[in-house]
Amino acid sequence: MKSVYLAGPDVFLPEAGQHAQRQKVLCRRHGFEPFHPFDQEALSSPGIFRTNIGMIRDAQAVLANLNPFRGPEVDSGTAFEIGFAAALGKTVIGYVSRPDNVMQRVERLHGEIRYDAQADLWRDRDGNLVEDFGHAVNLMLAESCASIVVGNLEDALVRLGECRATASNGALELFR
Repeated sequence: MKSVYLAGPDVFLPEAGQHAQRQKVLCRRHGFEPFHPFDQEALSSPGIFRTNIGMIRDAQAVLANLNPFRGPEVDSGTAFEIGFAAALGKTVIGYVSRPDNVMQRVERLHGEIRYDAQADLWRDRDGNLVEDFGHAVNLMLAESCASIVVGNLEDALVRLGECRATASNGALELFR
């Protein structure tokens, strides 16, 4: 069975333990052994960090919840985990619940954006540049993912399963 690390802010949900159990059942139903960041031996900062790093190293792929968390951007811990997984050459599949791109999300969650014709770019209400690449997330995360699906964890599992099936035909190698 292929293993998958579940990245995302889901561990902060009010019923995180029950949510983690549902996610693990879903992973197994789709043929993947889940490594879940909720499963910790030591609830200390260094302990959680070491455990999660170890699970990412041991996983063959990472599924990442890329939905905005506490603002218009991805959870910072999730962003780190995606970068670490990408540096290790792991396949990363992201998922978002809405088809917004970065510009739309910033405007929806942070306020009006405006076009700066002189600079030929978009700016947020504070005058900061807003990426206009059409991605669902910051370009560094988008380019780190083999795929980003609009949907939920199950949709990401289906996509990962499709990648695995395609890899067995020799057409696409996503598992390293």
